[in-house]
Amino acid sequence: MEKKLIIAGFGGQGVIITGEIIAHTGMLVKKKVTLVPSYGPEIRGGTANCTVILKDGEIYSPVVTYPDILIALNQPSLDRFEKQVLPQGFILFNSSLCPRKKSRKDITYFGIPATEIASELGDVRVANVVMLGALIAQTRLIPASILSNKVLPAVFKDKSNSVLKLNQQALDKGLEYQKEGC
Repeated sequence: MEKKLIIAGFGGQGVIITGEIIAHTGMLVKKKVTLVPSYGPEIRGGTANCTVILKDGEIYSPVVTYPDILIALNQPSLDRFEKQVLPQGFILFNSSLCPRKKSRKDITYFGIPATEIASELGDVRVANVVMLGALIAQTRLIPASILSNKVLPAVFKDKSNSVLKLNQQALDKGLEYQKEGC
C-alpha cells in the first residue's frame, strides 16, 4: 500500500498540523512516512500545503507531484492541485469555502462543509480536523481509534483539556458526516 497526499489551504487553517497528524498516525501503524511542509511568505493568511506519503515499504523520494488524495481547505487550493490528482484519485474539499465542485470525471470528489461544522462546534479553527474525520471515514487511510486515543492527546498535550476535547468532537463530526452519506 502506498498513498500520496497533498493537503492545501491558507496559512492558519491547520494544513501542516493535519499532515503531521496523518504522518504520526501512520508511524504508529508501522507505515513508512514522509512529511514535507511548504509555506507561503505570509504564513497566516498566505498559502500553505504539505505532502504526506504513507507506504508499507521504503519510500525512495518524498516528492509528491501527482497525489492519490487531495485535501483542499479552500478554493485556490482546489484550483491549484485538482489537475495533479491521479486518475481514480480522491478529492476531499471544504464545501464551505469551495463553491465549485467537480470538474473531472475520473476522480471521486467529496465535499464537506467543514467550516460550518467547526463553527457549530464553537471554533472554525477545527475545520481541518472535521475534514480529517471525513477523510478517514471515506478512505480508511488511518485508524480513527488510534488518531483519537493516541495521536490527538499527544499533539495537544501542552494545550488545555478543552482544546483536546474540541478536536476530538471535530473528528467525530467529520466521521459522522461521512457515515450519514451527506
